[in-house]
Amino acid sequence: MTAQLDAPHDLVGIGIGPSNLSLAALAHGLPRQGAGELATAFYEQRRDFRWHPGLLIEGATLQVPFLADLVTLADPASPWSFLSYLKHKERLFPFYFAEQFHIHRAEYDSYCRWVAGRVPGLHFGHQVDAVRWNPERDLFEVDFTQLDATGEAEALGRTHTRNLALGIGTAPYVPEPLRPLADAPTVPVIHSADYLDNRRRILGAEHVTVIGSGQSGAEIFLDLLRARPAGRERLTWLARTPSFAPMEYSKLGLEHFTPDYTRYFHSLPEPVRDQLVPAQWQLHKGIDADTIAAIHAELYRRTLHGGWPDTVLTPGVSVRTAGRVATTKVELHLEHTEQGTRSRLTTDAVILATGYQERPLGSLLAGLDPYLRKDSSGRPRIDDRYRMVLDPAVTGSVFVQNGERHTHGVGAPDLGLAAWRSAAILNTLTGKEPYPQPDRTAFTTFGLDQREHTRPRPAGELLPLVDHP
Repeated sequence: MTAQLDAPHDLVGIGIGPSNLSLAALAHGLPRQGAGELATAFYEQRRDFRWHPGLLIEGATLQVPFLADLVTLADPASPWSFLSYLKHKERLFPFYFAEQFHIHRAEYDSYCRWVAGRVPGLHFGHQVDAVRWNPERDLFEVDFTQLDATGEAEALGRTHTRNLALGIGTAPYVPEPLRPLADAPTVPVIHSADYLDNRRRILGAEHVTVIGSGQSGAEIFLDLLRARPAGRERLTWLARTPSFAPMEYSKLGLEHFTPDYTRYFHSLPEPVRDQLVPAQWQLHKGIDADTIAAIHAELYRRTLHGGWPDTVLTPGVSVRTAGRVATTKVELHLEHTEQGTRSRLTTDAVILATGYQERPLGSLLAGLDPYLRKDSSGRPRIDDRYRMVLDPAVTGSVFVQNGERHTHGVGAPDLGLAAWRSAAILNTLTGKEPYPQPDRTAFTTFGLDQREHTRPRPAGELLPLVDHP
């Protein structure tokens, strides 16, 4: 191994998705504790920045406003903002007249690529293999493999850092009953993450089934519906949820994605947090109301001359088992939760819009395992500053980006909180608060204010009831 013996970094980021790209952009040029600028390096296995390339469907937009870019909600004057990108591309006036609050996904991907191509210290084509704590030097050791254009190992290296930021993101989730089929070459059973790469093949299938009721499933169903002739759609859309439900997008509902709610959620007991996350699915797993309207409008248009489109949309259904039929078809064994009935469906292609799950950290952090403090479910404990709770012998910090839903709630993967989280990390890291953050960000007060209120009570105002033991 070729060891890098340069001065240690202040921060090394593992993974370059939107979260760590936000951190890299906001860290650029910041002063360190002491003299000079913050020394950072970020490593990513892929050859270049890619943001959900399989879901950059034509016309699909982000579900958050353009202000939820990499930096604006922490530093509106940053040179890495979306508006700075538009100015660089000489597109400010077209964007101004377009009056678009929600930008196209492809445009967000292009913006992130623009930032990734200009922020220094980003190392693509570098696979991080292991992380260790070196107690003699009070530093983290990071071993990596430099990859060539084909993904093969080209060189080995090691760097040292005082702090780490984990931003390895999530991986597509394939339900257990369908895992044996996902790799079958004769029948397309693909995750929605790979949709565009397989779109032509999917369109050629006689009957297509989409599984999953979130935004990705809805967008793919709509794209397939628009591409198939009226009366010969041959599409089925199945979901475990009791309905094809809209995402919670009311103004006060959106306050669950504020730092105020994040702080409240983090303060709750672990069992309460674990109950809340699945119960709040409609905050982040529902469907954008405009997409639902577009699907209904397309289905309705196909009834104008009589008849119904050849589509089946059924919620409340789970896939029990699945198997291949004559090597060219898939048979899905279905169960309806409310009815308690079972059925079978034979289809020529399956698209799994079944979401993502956090990538496991076990192998990457095996060298730190003796120092990690975990909760009752074996997950890393993460404090309110996004740091893993470590043995006091470790003087450095391991920050977590988009891997802290169990401690920080539904906002963990939300793009709107990325800049806030990056700013919180950098404020902690530098000890100088380069990005001041407001004390309050929501009209909602989450939880009871336990301070005694001393304001005068108007005549006739009722006192709150108090339960006494």
